[in-house]
Amino acid sequence: MLAPGNAGAVSLWGDGSRSIFTDHKASQIGDILTILISESATTSTTKSSSNSKSGSQNLNAGTGIFGFLASATASGSDEFKADGNATNTNRATGTVTVTVVEVMPNGNFVVEGTQSIWNNKNEHKITLRGIVRPEDISYRNTVQSSKVADATLKFDGKGPLNAKQRQGILTQIFNILF
Repeated sequence: MLAPGNAGAVSLWGDGSRSIFTDHKASQIGDILTILISESATTSTTKSSSNSKSGSQNLNAGTGIFGFLASATASGSDEFKADGNATNTNRATGTVTVTVVEVMPNGNFVVEGTQSIWNNKNEHKITLRGIVRPEDISYRNTVQSSKVADATLKFDGKGPLNAKQRQGILTQIFNILF
């Protein structure tokens, strides 16, 4: 017959756990938080340039042994004018969940994360890396992308649809040459 073993008291909330009465916000390496992406950028450029020049030359008939030279006149002009206008507007919205990869000495978090979405054999990938202040994290464990310092936000994709949106090799060669 076996002797009964000793029973020890074990808490459901062991050492290092968070209180059930506080917000569950990211606070250490390995914690996750959600970045709410809402970015827009607009650029506009207008350029205009012009240049013109003209000139004329006269050569009189020769005298003496240069009598065979006939009188000649030459003139020319050159004019250049160019106008250009370009406007570019980009807007990105979405969410990406990132992981705290480093806690800096000042308490800020270095965060990084990638989200891949596959649709009809096409991959759409969002990658974000940046620095977040703990006080910018909401009670819902989210941060606005405008509050991420040194942010690198990259949208990328691959697949049949993305391949068709790229220029062909011959077009790329002609763009380089001309």
